[in-house]
Amino acid sequence: MIILAATPIGNLGDASPRLVAALEAATVIAAEDTRTAQRLLQALGVDNRPRLVALHEHNERQRAADLVERAREEDLLVLSDAGMPTVSDPGYALVVEAVSQGVAVTAIPGPSAVVTALAVAGLPTDRFTFEGFLPRKAGDRRSTLAPLSAERRTMVFFEAPSRIAESLAAMAGAFGADRPAAVCRELTKLHEEVVRGPLGELATWAEGGVRGEIVVVVAGAPAREVSAEDAVAEVQRLVADGIRLKDAAAEVSAQTGLSSRTLYQAALAARSATS
Repeated sequence: MIILAATPIGNLGDASPRLVAALEAATVIAAEDTRTAQRLLQALGVDNRPRLVALHEHNERQRAADLVERAREEDLLVLSDAGMPTVSDPGYALVVEAVSQGVAVTAIPGPSAVVTALAVAGLPTDRFTFEGFLPRKAGDRRSTLAPLSAERRTMVFFEAPSRIAESLAAMAGAFGADRPAAVCRELTKLHEEVVRGPLGELATWAEGGVRGEIVVVVAGAPAREVSAEDAVAEVQRLVADGIRLKDAAAEVSAQTGLSSRTLYQAALAARSATS
């Protein structure tokens, strides 16, 4: 069996009893960084000394098949440096291989920078999307952000301290300087800080330098205020461009907040009336 284990994102007190028990019992651990795994064992007072195998972004695809075969014989505990493996961390290719080979996969839940930042940001939590790290190059970053400008769900990003100012400026350019957001820094650690405000103001604030692990939470786009008639016309335009009626209604619904079912039925009725 493969066991994905969430590790503390900063505060060792967040290590669950299940995690400690799993570390005590493990015979082999696949770790993003074996040195970090060793420090975790020591910090948690775990006397067990399992075999540590490196599993990171550069070797995961090559090692996945062998590790899955090993997991048929003995449990394989998988750790990332912090948080849950596979979530912007190594482990996904391993899980895909295990599923394809019929090897069981389970998880020991625990700390998550994504959910923690979302909880404290003060922005809508009913629907959200995780976008990970933005591209390093300015042009690629703009290309990634452009289609997200109409995203209605709250968006969660990771970012490095060295790039946070330029990324916030790019977000302000793509989403508008007034779009509400929060920069969550050093979550669960001694110097935890959450700075909330419009993207334009946050970009200016970040120019002074920001340290630590950073998560950025950005409010989704506000609903477009359009009449029902204009919304149905937009659905019809999308259908004329080759998009399925159901998909077109869903897209306009996401942009306007109007009922997808109502838009679908209205467009269908309009089609029948003209046929």
